[in-house]
Amino acid sequence: GRRMASKDLKRALFATLFFGAASGIFTATLNNYLAEVHHLGAEARGWIELPRELPGFLIMFVAGAMLTIFRETQMAATAMLLTALGAVGLGYLAPTHGALVVFIVIWSLGDHIIFAVEGPIGLKLAKGGKEGRRLGQFGGARNLGTILGVGIIFILARTLGDRFSLFYAIAAGSALLAGVLYAGLDVGRGEARSRRLVFKKKYRLFYLISALFGIRKQIFLAFGAWVLVEIHGVSVSTIALLYFIAATLGVILRPLLGEVIDWLGERTVLAADELLLLGICLTYAFAGEVFTGHGVLFALYGAYVLDIILFALRVARTTYLKKIADDPADITPTISMGITIDHAVAMTLPVLSGYIWEAYGFQWVFILAGAIAFAGFFVCLRIRTPERP
Repeated sequence: GRRMASKDLKRALFATLFFGAASGIFTATLNNYLAEVHHLGAEARGWIELPRELPGFLIMFVAGAMLTIFRETQMAATAMLLTALGAVGLGYLAPTHGALVVFIVIWSLGDHIIFAVEGPIGLKLAKGGKEGRRLGQFGGARNLGTILGVGIIFILARTLGDRFSLFYAIAAGSALLAGVLYAGLDVGRGEARSRRLVFKKKYRLFYLISALFGIRKQIFLAFGAWVLVEIHGVSVSTIALLYFIAATLGVILRPLLGEVIDWLGERTVLAADELLLLGICLTYAFAGEVFTGHGVLFALYGAYVLDIILFALRVARTTYLKKIADDPADITPTISMGITIDHAVAMTLPVLSGYIWEAYGFQWVFILAGAIAFAGFFVCLRIRTPERP
């Protein structure tokens, strides 16, 4: 059984690497693709987020339905197939805005299904007490894939110019490779099926932490970069470089942060994360007042990179859930429910934050976000995990 398990682990890590490459290519090119190929303005770009985030909001129903038929590994393979289909569609079959939305939804559906099952697959490949470490290794593999994917696109863009159909063909090929590897995994074969939908009072802290994560993700994705670009005029290549630096640090730091979760426990790590996030929010809000000259930008760059690295700590939510779950079959559907809650927040928050930004100035968005992080600190202090035997 042990040789089987190590073979499964290698396969799963390579699958994660290829999925990371496909995902990285999308992240790096989507904004330029929408602007250059489809000539979308800022307002239309904002609206595209709705269909793009919708699969995340619906994921508990989608994953619930799929779990009755498939194992997690088969769901991951299906997700990669959808990602590949979305990529080919965007590259070659999306002349109209209608087609664009259809293929973005297909790609996004694949993206969100994989997020629901990637944690549980990693947990099944972990030995007792080493869950954080194992999920950290998967995070590191995904970062490495992102670096390779983004690196290839960077070189191609420099040498051949913006050939989006070529970029998306590479993303599709990478996703298909990941799909083949996921389909070949033995992990979870012969285990009891996961349940469809789980909503238990016992998991309410997990749901609350998921909502907090939805807030932090949106503030970072929508507004952190926006401060750099809109207020300080930072170029796209500089943002790509910061992302690259953060991803490279992530390859080293993610496995380490996983070990830290196993060592210090989820409560300490998640509470510290909220305090660091408070610091990041205050930096975004007040860097202009506190620092002078180049110091302002360097403080913001630091906050941006630190924010990306701290995303690695979200595996602490998954390890926490594993420790308090009544039954292993609860884990995947509860994570799906968490993703749905996270997206319910992520779909509504940008509208409110955008209004605050326009009406009162960008600093208030981050002061509000800082207040939420401070409240989140007290929420995370309530985490209790059973003692290990």
